[in-house]
Amino acid sequence: MRVHIGSDHAGFDLKNYLVTALTGDGHEVVDHGPAAYDAEDDYPTCCIPAAEAAVAEQGSLGVVVGGSGNGEQIAANKVVGARAALAHDEATATLARQHNDANVISLGARMHTEEEALDLVRLFLATPFSGDPRHARRIGQLAAYERSRSAG
Repeated sequence: MRVHIGSDHAGFDLKNYLVTALTGDGHEVVDHGPAAYDAEDDYPTCCIPAAEAAVAEQGSLGVVVGGSGNGEQIAANKVVGARAALAHDEATATLARQHNDANVISLGARMHTEEEALDLVRLFLATPFSGDPRHARRIGQLAAYERSRSAG
């Protein structure tokens, strides 16, 4: 699977760890940066392109990483068609895919060990969308809102 990944300075080391591990798992990982550590960088510059690519490429998924994962999730969700979910345990990583058909997972590097984060990403990547009609209906409602900007 192609996996698009981006981070900020707080997620830089974890991003690099994930790139290596996921590549070792056989995934084609596209690193949207940053390429070098910069304590003053801004997460939107790398997380938005990762989300854009995950949306644009059918069958690919995205990973965004920061200190808490909150800002990175918010940035990714600004991309039309992105459904980024902040995962903090196995249940949230799995349900994001099963119920929400999330195409981007957001992680906090300060919240997890490298091994815990990798486990969450692996679960996310391996879990399919359930296809349950009630979940599909809700995802359709979100897509309709993105198009019309009307909740009605």
